[in-house]
Amino acid sequence: MKVLIFGGTGFVGLNIAEALLARGHDVTLYDRAELPSPARRSLADHGARLKALQGDITDTDTIDAIIAEGVDAIVLGAAITAGEELERASTARVLEINVMAQIPILLSAIRRGVRRVVNLSSASAYGAAGARVELLDEETPCDPASFYAISKFTSERSVARHAELFGGDFLSVRLSAVFGPWERPSSVRDTPSLQFQILAAFARDKVAVMPEAGVRDWIYAPDAAEAVAILVEAERPRHRLYNISRGELWPALQWGEAFATLNPGLQCRLAAPGENTAIKLHGSPRAPLSVRRMADEFGWRARFGCVESAAAMSAWLKQHKEWI
Repeated sequence: MKVLIFGGTGFVGLNIAEALLARGHDVTLYDRAELPSPARRSLADHGARLKALQGDITDTDTIDAIIAEGVDAIVLGAAITAGEELERASTARVLEINVMAQIPILLSAIRRGVRRVVNLSSASAYGAAGARVELLDEETPCDPASFYAISKFTSERSVARHAELFGGDFLSVRLSAVFGPWERPSSVRDTPSLQFQILAAFARDKVAVMPEAGVRDWIYAPDAAEAVAILVEAERPRHRLYNISRGELWPALQWGEAFATLNPGLQCRLAAPGENTAIKLHGSPRAPLSVRRMADEFGWRARFGCVESAAAMSAWLKQHKEWI
Protein backbone atom coordinates (compact mmCIF):
# COMPACT_ATOMS: atom_id res chain seq x y z
CA MET A 1 0.00 0.00 0.00
CA LYS A 2 0.89 3.65 -0.28
CA VAL A 3 0.68 5.14 3.22
CA LEU A 4 0.83 8.84 4.08
CA ILE A 5 1.88 9.66 7.66
CA PHE A 6 1.19 13.13 9.01
CA GLY A 7 3.68 13.99 11.73
CA GLY A 8 5.84 11.38 10.03
CA THR A 9 9.26 12.70 11.11
CA GLY A 10 8.22 12.78 14.75
CA PHE A 11 8.92 10.15 17.37
CA VAL A 12 5.92 7.86 16.88
CA GLY A 13 5.66 8.62 13.17
CA LEU A 14 9.18 7.35 12.48
CA ASN A 15 8.51 4.10 14.35
CA ILE A 16 5.32 3.57 12.33
CA ALA A 17 7.21 4.33 9.12
CA GLU A 18 9.83 1.70 9.98
CA ALA A 19 7.13 -0.89 10.70
CA LEU A 20 5.26 -0.21 7.46
CA LEU A 21 8.41 -0.18 5.34
CA ALA A 22 9.50 -3.50 6.87
CA ARG A 23 6.12 -4.92 5.85
CA GLY A 24 6.66 -3.89 2.22
CA HIS A 25 4.57 -0.72 2.00
CA ASP A 26 5.50 2.60 0.40
CA VAL A 27 5.57 5.44 2.93
CA THR A 28 5.37 9.22 2.55
CA LEU A 29 6.20 11.32 5.60
CA TYR A 30 4.60 14.76 5.83
CA ASP A 31 5.82 17.01 8.60
CA ARG A 32 6.79 20.60 9.32
CA ALA A 33 10.17 19.31 10.55
CA GLU A 34 12.65 17.72 8.16
CA LEU A 35 13.62 14.07 8.46
CA PRO A 36 16.50 13.93 10.97
CA SER A 37 19.76 12.92 9.30
CA PRO A 38 20.27 9.83 11.53
CA ALA A 39 16.82 8.57 10.54
CA ARG A 40 17.50 9.36 6.89
CA ARG A 41 20.66 7.25 7.02
CA SER A 42 18.91 4.46 8.90
CA LEU A 43 16.08 4.28 6.36
CA ALA A 44 18.21 4.80 3.25
CA ASP A 45 18.04 1.13 2.21
CA HIS A 46 14.32 1.53 1.48
CA GLY A 47 15.19 3.85 -1.40
CA ALA A 48 12.27 5.30 -3.35
CA ARG A 49 9.72 3.50 -1.17
CA LEU A 50 10.25 6.28 1.39
CA LYS A 51 9.56 9.95 0.69
CA ALA A 52 9.79 12.83 3.17
CA LEU A 53 7.88 16.03 2.43
CA GLN A 54 8.09 19.19 4.49
CA GLY A 55 4.96 21.26 4.93
CA ASP A 56 2.42 22.61 7.36
CA ILE A 57 -0.57 20.54 8.44
CA THR A 58 -2.81 23.52 7.69
CA ASP A 59 -1.72 23.78 4.03
CA THR A 60 -4.90 22.18 2.70
CA ASP A 61 -4.21 22.69 -1.01
CA THR A 62 -0.80 21.03 -0.88
CA ILE A 63 -2.12 18.15 1.20
CA ASP A 64 -5.07 17.57 -1.13
CA ALA A 65 -2.68 17.47 -4.10
CA ILE A 66 -0.52 14.85 -2.35
CA ILE A 67 -3.55 12.69 -1.56
CA ALA A 68 -4.81 13.09 -5.14
CA GLU A 69 -1.62 11.45 -6.43
CA GLY A 70 -2.84 8.17 -4.92
CA VAL A 71 -2.91 7.17 -1.26
CA ASP A 72 -4.30 3.92 0.15
CA ALA A 73 -4.06 4.76 3.85
CA ILE A 74 -3.41 7.79 6.05
CA VAL A 75 -2.04 7.91 9.59
CA LEU A 76 -3.02 11.10 11.40
CA GLY A 77 -0.07 11.59 13.71
CA ALA A 78 0.55 15.33 13.57
CA ALA A 79 -0.21 16.77 16.99
CA ILE A 80 0.92 19.16 19.68
CA THR A 81 1.65 16.91 22.65
CA ALA A 82 1.30 19.50 25.36
CA GLY A 83 2.11 19.49 29.04
CA GLU A 84 0.88 22.33 31.23
CA GLU A 85 3.58 24.78 30.12
CA LEU A 86 2.93 24.34 26.40
CA GLU A 87 -0.81 24.16 27.05
CA ARG A 88 -0.74 27.62 28.66
CA ALA A 89 1.37 29.07 25.85
CA SER A 90 -0.51 27.53 22.91
CA THR A 91 -4.08 26.77 23.94
CA ALA A 92 -5.67 27.71 20.60
CA ARG A 93 -2.86 26.07 18.64
CA VAL A 94 -3.39 22.74 20.44
CA LEU A 95 -7.02 22.66 19.32
CA GLU A 96 -6.22 23.97 15.84
CA ILE A 97 -3.61 21.31 15.07
CA ASN A 98 -5.03 18.36 17.00
CA VAL A 99 -8.64 18.75 15.83
CA MET A 100 -9.40 21.38 13.20
CA ALA A 101 -6.45 20.62 10.90
CA GLN A 102 -7.66 17.04 10.55
CA ILE A 103 -11.01 17.97 9.02
CA PRO A 104 -9.77 19.03 5.54
CA ILE A 105 -7.59 15.90 5.46
CA LEU A 106 -10.58 13.67 6.25
CA LEU A 107 -12.69 15.36 3.57
CA SER A 108 -9.88 14.99 1.05
CA ALA A 109 -9.52 11.31 1.99
CA ILE A 110 -13.24 10.84 1.35
CA ARG A 111 -13.13 12.63 -2.01
CA ARG A 112 -10.02 10.76 -3.17
CA GLY A 113 -11.18 7.29 -2.09
CA VAL A 114 -8.54 6.63 0.59
CA ARG A 115 -9.25 3.15 1.95
CA ARG A 116 -8.21 3.58 5.59
CA VAL A 117 -7.49 6.44 8.00
CA VAL A 118 -5.96 5.74 11.42
CA ASN A 119 -6.08 8.62 13.91
CA LEU A 120 -3.46 8.50 16.66
CA SER A 121 -5.16 9.48 19.89
CA SER A 122 -3.97 9.11 23.47
CA ALA A 123 -4.81 7.43 26.75
CA SER A 124 -5.13 10.97 28.07
CA ALA A 125 -8.60 11.01 26.48
CA TYR A 126 -9.79 8.90 29.44
CA GLY A 127 -8.90 11.79 31.74
CA ALA A 128 -10.14 11.54 35.31
CA ALA A 129 -11.79 8.20 34.53
CA GLY A 130 -8.33 6.65 34.82
CA ALA A 131 -8.38 7.17 38.58
CA ARG A 132 -11.84 5.63 39.08
CA VAL A 133 -11.41 2.18 37.57
CA GLU A 134 -8.86 -0.64 37.69
CA LEU A 135 -8.71 -1.17 33.93
CA LEU A 136 -9.57 1.20 31.07
CA ASP A 137 -11.28 -0.42 28.11
CA GLU A 138 -12.65 1.26 25.02
CA GLU A 139 -16.16 1.41 26.52
CA THR A 140 -15.07 3.30 29.67
CA PRO A 141 -16.74 6.74 29.72
CA CYS A 142 -14.12 9.46 29.23
CA ASP A 143 -13.62 12.53 31.40
CA PRO A 144 -10.80 14.54 29.75
CA ALA A 145 -9.56 17.65 31.58
CA SER A 146 -6.46 19.18 29.94
CA PHE A 147 -6.75 20.87 26.55
CA TYR A 148 -4.50 18.15 25.13
CA ALA A 149 -6.82 15.43 26.45
CA ILE A 150 -9.89 17.32 25.27
CA SER A 151 -8.35 17.74 21.82
CA LYS A 152 -7.55 14.04 21.53
CA PHE A 153 -11.02 12.94 22.64
CA THR A 154 -12.57 15.46 20.25
CA SER A 155 -10.40 14.22 17.37
CA GLU A 156 -11.73 10.70 17.94
CA ARG A 157 -15.33 11.87 17.84
CA SER A 158 -14.68 14.01 14.78
CA VAL A 159 -13.07 11.12 12.89
CA ALA A 160 -15.93 8.79 13.84
CA ARG A 161 -18.59 11.33 12.84
CA HIS A 162 -16.98 11.92 9.45
CA ALA A 163 -17.04 8.16 8.90
CA GLU A 164 -20.72 8.01 9.82
CA LEU A 165 -21.67 10.93 7.58
CA PHE A 166 -19.57 10.11 4.53
CA GLY A 167 -18.83 6.40 4.78
CA GLY A 168 -15.07 6.62 5.29
CA ASP A 169 -13.20 3.67 6.76
CA PHE A 170 -11.76 5.64 9.66
CA LEU A 171 -10.68 4.56 13.14
CA SER A 172 -8.75 5.86 16.16
CA VAL A 173 -6.21 4.33 18.52
CA ARG A 174 -5.45 5.36 22.08
CA LEU A 175 -1.74 5.05 22.75
CA SER A 176 -0.59 4.57 26.32
CA ALA A 177 2.76 5.84 27.64
CA VAL A 178 5.08 5.43 24.64
CA PHE A 179 8.89 5.51 24.77
CA GLY A 180 11.75 4.22 22.67
CA PRO A 181 13.72 4.80 19.45
CA TRP A 182 13.66 8.22 17.76
CA GLU A 183 12.11 9.96 20.78
CA ARG A 184 13.08 13.60 21.18
CA PRO A 185 11.52 16.70 22.75
CA SER A 186 10.53 19.51 20.41
CA SER A 187 8.58 22.75 20.24
CA VAL A 188 5.38 20.71 19.85
CA ARG A 189 6.23 17.99 22.37
CA ASP A 190 7.24 19.03 25.87
CA THR A 191 6.44 15.75 27.64
CA PRO A 192 9.44 13.45 27.10
CA SER A 193 9.07 10.00 28.62
CA LEU A 194 10.88 9.13 31.82
CA GLN A 195 12.95 6.65 29.83
CA PHE A 196 14.15 9.42 27.49
CA GLN A 197 15.01 11.59 30.48
CA ILE A 198 16.91 8.71 32.08
CA LEU A 199 18.93 8.23 28.88
CA ALA A 200 19.57 11.97 28.64
CA ALA A 201 21.00 11.92 32.17
CA PHE A 202 23.21 8.96 31.28
CA ALA A 203 24.41 10.82 28.16
CA ARG A 204 25.56 13.70 30.39
CA ASP A 205 27.50 11.22 32.55
CA LYS A 206 25.05 11.86 35.35
CA VAL A 207 23.26 9.56 37.74
CA ALA A 208 19.61 9.33 36.67
CA VAL A 209 17.86 10.48 39.84
CA MET A 210 14.13 9.74 39.78
CA PRO A 211 11.57 11.80 41.72
CA GLU A 212 9.49 8.62 42.08
CA ALA A 213 9.30 5.17 40.52
CA GLY A 214 7.20 6.36 37.57
CA VAL A 215 4.66 3.55 37.36
CA ARG A 216 2.76 3.60 34.05
CA ASP A 217 1.55 1.16 31.42
CA TRP A 218 4.61 1.90 29.31
CA ILE A 219 4.79 0.61 25.75
CA TYR A 220 7.91 0.36 23.62
CA ALA A 221 7.45 2.40 20.44
CA PRO A 222 8.14 -0.48 17.97
CA ASP A 223 5.33 -2.44 19.65
CA ALA A 224 2.93 0.48 19.26
CA ALA A 225 4.02 0.88 15.64
CA GLU A 226 3.36 -2.78 14.88
CA ALA A 227 -0.17 -2.45 16.24
CA VAL A 228 -0.83 0.61 14.07
CA ALA A 229 0.53 -1.23 11.02
CA ILE A 230 -1.86 -4.11 11.69
CA LEU A 231 -4.77 -1.68 11.77
CA VAL A 232 -3.61 0.01 8.57
CA GLU A 233 -3.64 -3.39 6.85
CA ALA A 234 -6.78 -4.87 8.45
CA GLU A 235 -9.43 -5.80 5.92
CA ARG A 236 -12.52 -5.05 8.01
CA PRO A 237 -11.86 -3.86 11.58
CA ARG A 238 -14.80 -4.56 13.87
CA HIS A 239 -14.43 -1.33 15.84
CA ARG A 240 -13.64 2.35 15.37
CA LEU A 241 -11.49 2.60 18.52
CA TYR A 242 -8.62 0.47 19.83
CA ASN A 243 -6.36 0.73 22.87
CA ILE A 244 -2.65 0.16 22.25
CA SER A 245 -0.65 -0.59 25.39
CA ARG A 246 1.48 -3.18 27.11
CA GLY A 247 -1.60 -3.62 29.30
CA GLU A 248 0.26 -3.75 32.60
CA LEU A 249 1.89 -1.31 34.99
CA TRP A 250 5.62 -1.23 35.66
CA PRO A 251 8.04 1.42 36.97
CA ALA A 252 10.40 3.46 34.79
CA LEU A 253 12.86 3.21 37.69
CA GLN A 254 13.07 -0.55 37.09
CA TRP A 255 13.70 0.12 33.39
CA GLY A 256 16.52 2.53 34.20
CA GLU A 257 18.08 -0.01 36.55
CA ALA A 258 17.84 -2.70 33.86
CA PHE A 259 19.46 -0.41 31.29
CA ALA A 260 22.25 0.49 33.74
CA THR A 261 22.92 -3.21 34.41
CA LEU A 262 23.58 -3.67 30.69
CA ASN A 263 25.88 -0.64 30.59
CA PRO A 264 28.32 -0.75 33.55
CA GLY A 265 29.13 2.60 35.09
CA LEU A 266 25.58 3.93 34.83
CA GLN A 267 23.24 4.34 37.79
CA CYS A 268 19.52 5.00 38.11
CA ARG A 269 18.02 5.51 41.56
CA LEU A 270 15.29 7.25 43.53
CA ALA A 271 15.98 10.72 44.91
CA ALA A 272 16.85 10.92 48.57
CA PRO A 273 14.51 13.02 50.78
CA GLY A 274 14.94 16.67 49.81
CA GLU A 275 17.18 15.86 46.81
CA ASN A 276 16.42 17.75 43.62
CA THR A 277 16.08 15.94 40.31
CA ALA A 278 16.10 17.18 36.73
CA ILE A 279 13.83 14.32 35.69
CA LYS A 280 10.18 15.40 35.61
CA LEU A 281 6.96 13.44 35.71
CA HIS A 282 4.18 14.21 33.23
CA GLY A 283 0.54 13.39 33.85
CA SER A 284 -1.16 11.69 36.75
CA PRO A 285 -1.13 7.98 37.59
CA ARG A 286 -4.03 6.07 36.05
CA ALA A 287 -5.24 2.56 35.46
CA PRO A 288 -3.66 0.59 32.60
CA LEU A 289 -5.37 0.26 29.24
CA SER A 290 -7.06 -3.01 28.37
CA VAL A 291 -5.66 -4.55 25.18
CA ARG A 292 -8.23 -7.33 24.92
CA ARG A 293 -9.83 -5.83 21.80
CA MET A 294 -6.55 -5.87 19.84
CA ALA A 295 -5.66 -9.32 21.19
CA ASP A 296 -9.03 -10.93 20.46
CA GLU A 297 -9.43 -9.50 16.97
CA PHE A 298 -5.87 -9.53 15.66
CA GLY A 299 -3.88 -11.69 18.09
CA TRP A 300 -1.66 -8.69 18.86
CA ARG A 301 0.14 -8.22 22.15
CA ALA A 302 3.17 -6.07 22.93
CA ARG A 303 6.38 -8.10 22.79
CA PHE A 304 8.62 -5.86 24.89
CA GLY A 305 8.26 -5.61 28.65
CA CYS A 306 10.50 -3.67 31.00
CA VAL A 307 13.66 -5.76 30.76
CA GLU A 308 13.21 -6.65 27.08
CA SER A 309 12.74 -3.02 26.05
CA ALA A 310 15.78 -1.93 28.07
CA ALA A 311 17.89 -4.48 26.20
CA ALA A 312 16.41 -3.48 22.84
CA MET A 313 16.97 0.22 23.52
CA SER A 314 20.54 -0.42 24.63
CA ALA A 315 21.21 -2.25 21.37
CA TRP A 316 19.50 0.51 19.34
CA LEU A 317 21.64 3.22 20.94
CA LYS A 318 24.80 1.33 20.06
CA GLN A 319 23.70 1.77 16.42
CA HIS A 320 22.61 5.40 16.92
CA LYS A 321 25.17 6.76 19.39
CA GLU A 322 24.57 10.38 18.42
CA TRP A 323 20.80 10.35 19.00
CA ILE A 324 20.43 11.13 22.71
